[in-house]
Amino acid sequence: MDSMDPSREFVTNVKRIIVKVGTAVVTRADGRLALGRLGALCEQLKELNSQGYEIVLVTSGAVGLGRQRLRYRKLVNSSLADLQNPQYEIDGKAAAAVGQSSLMALYDTLFSQLDVTSSQHLVTDNDFRNVSFRKQLSETVKSLLALKVIPIFNENDAVSTRRAPYEDSSGIFWDNDSLAGLLALELKADLLILLSDVEGLYSGPPSDPNSKLIHTYIKEKHQGEITFGDKSRLGRGGMTAKVNAAVCAAFAGIPVVITSGYGTDNVIKVLQGKRVGTLFHQDAHLWTKVKEVGAREMAVAARDCSRRLQALNSEERRNILLDIADALEANETLIKVENDADVAEAQEAGYEKSLISRLALKPGKATSLAKSIRVLADMEDPIGHVLNRTEIADGLILEKTSCPLGVLLIVFESRPDALVQIASLAIRSGNGLLLKGGKEAKRSNAILHKVITSAIPNKVGDKLIGLVASRDDIPDLLKLDDVIDLVIPRGSNKLVSQIKNSTKIPVLGHADGICHVYVDKSAKADTAKQIVLDAKIDYPAACNAMETLLVHKDLSSKCTGLLYELIMELQQEGVTLYGGPRACSLLNIPEAHSFHYEYNSMACTVEIVDDVHAAIDHIHRHGSSHTDCIVTENHEVAEIFLHGVDSAAVFHNASTRFCDGARFGLGAEVGISTSRIHARGPVGVEGLLTTRWILRGNGQVVDGDKGVIYTHKQLPLQIQL
Repeated sequence: MDSMDPSREFVTNVKRIIVKVGTAVVTRADGRLALGRLGALCEQLKELNSQGYEIVLVTSGAVGLGRQRLRYRKLVNSSLADLQNPQYEIDGKAAAAVGQSSLMALYDTLFSQLDVTSSQHLVTDNDFRNVSFRKQLSETVKSLLALKVIPIFNENDAVSTRRAPYEDSSGIFWDNDSLAGLLALELKADLLILLSDVEGLYSGPPSDPNSKLIHTYIKEKHQGEITFGDKSRLGRGGMTAKVNAAVCAAFAGIPVVITSGYGTDNVIKVLQGKRVGTLFHQDAHLWTKVKEVGAREMAVAARDCSRRLQALNSEERRNILLDIADALEANETLIKVENDADVAEAQEAGYEKSLISRLALKPGKATSLAKSIRVLADMEDPIGHVLNRTEIADGLILEKTSCPLGVLLIVFESRPDALVQIASLAIRSGNGLLLKGGKEAKRSNAILHKVITSAIPNKVGDKLIGLVASRDDIPDLLKLDDVIDLVIPRGSNKLVSQIKNSTKIPVLGHADGICHVYVDKSAKADTAKQIVLDAKIDYPAACNAMETLLVHKDLSSKCTGLLYELIMELQQEGVTLYGGPRACSLLNIPEAHSFHYEYNSMACTVEIVDDVHAAIDHIHRHGSSHTDCIVTENHEVAEIFLHGVDSAAVFHNASTRFCDGARFGLGAEVGISTSRIHARGPVGVEGLLTTRWILRGNGQVVDGDKGVIYTHKQLPLQIQL
């Protein structure tokens, strides 16, 4: 089961529930009963009843059902002359009287089939003016709930004395939504669930694709911003009535959830703490205030700290990295304990082996990470480099210099070692950093964050690196395009796509790591075997592992073909093979469902191609522009491949596993980018920098360019002393 949403944790203390079902849920568009929806609702209530919840049901639908039955009866009894006369509107009170018996008969039948007993309670607005009635109502319901009976309430429209019960909104209650709210107060319910024909309250018309579901309603935030739709097609409520009832109940201390009655398990999901529908809660404004301010404050604090970091000299920034490396080694045992706990929990939860592999920090990993940080510390300081010097005019010198981007938001999954790499790169490049790791690495990330930030001096501030606690904070952070300068997602295709579609902030990263090794006809057998095996089995869960093996058709001869040797080597190592159309028939292996597939495990796809051009075409059609390799002794063919494959990294006679920031000499990597913005391939320090222009003069002014003689002369980068 998914983890409980923090804003819904109150459901663990819920026992007595009021469930209100509207006319649009009870009936179909033609006015007939929606038997499937009602059946699903009754099954949910039966399950909750058996779990010990006390259920009270408030139902609409009598008027709509009665009107449908009376129209049918009038049609059956009409003469031809009657049918030619204008039809008059059927009286609502008569419709309510006729429809109520049909509605209750259905509930009784459905609940009886589920071995549940229900009871009927028709009430009017005037009844609640009587204190004795209210007291007796509470006592009766209390007795029924003790017997595990489900009381079913409905407004008795047939005998209501209100002047215009279908328009009048005066009195103690005025429709079944307000009745449900009133009963929640009278019966001291722990939760009110209002079932509608839409998922909840939206920021605009539900039919508008730009409208977004509001998960938590904040009166101060959303009142006046919401455009309510029309009322129910058959009832007299609609979303406005539901929101009014929900606000009143929530203000009185009873949480309310408005959600769809069309879902077969939405009531159960609400009780499981799932984030369905729209929640109304008296403390919701406090949650949102803390959450919104927290996200912005975290980003602003990271920016402030990054500016203090930039103000340090190069040696001081270097020493911070060295202190972090020492701290990691000193706390290696503690880090391993927390990581082991994460791995054990992931195994118990049944996570995939590839994820657990990425999650686990192997013995000596802290020392390895510390070594990488020291390499990074000893690299030339990247901040303040003069990239270009130009004399604009006499005595007017322009410099283009390197500088930090500002604040980075990194969302990563599974790999806690990524936190260390990213943090060290951010410090070396002078950037502030916000980190959100996967919940499966919660303990590992927390201890690594603590160790790293404890090594940051007070004159910079430990808020230079913020650790985002919940994934629910991410949507708020993605809105902060005025504070956060770059988002780097490291994880699944789904994660990357979601982030790209949810923010105006530039996004750098890669979705898939579908890497190819193409073995050309001139390849040496030993070289090909060595590269193919390393690319696949050295670390199958890595994004730079081989996922597709392409082999030249001339190597597929059954007698002497290198293809068969490669297949045997892979299978002996335990690699599961899938084939393209040509390979699967020749090698008798299962056909791959798709060439565009990242296994992240001991499996790969094999296909036979005609030549290097066919290999390039295959890579362009099915690859992900990550890393692709050719194995060949023909240098002309190699050059065709190296210049023809449009990927972030293209290799000749070298394993795809070399595509890594540390192996490239970047010290570490913040991720691998397949996008075509300022950084591509493994992204190290340089990918986290931008530029600024510095102009030095001695009093010059433009003055319409009248007195300026432009020279635009390139100058040496280093000033001659």
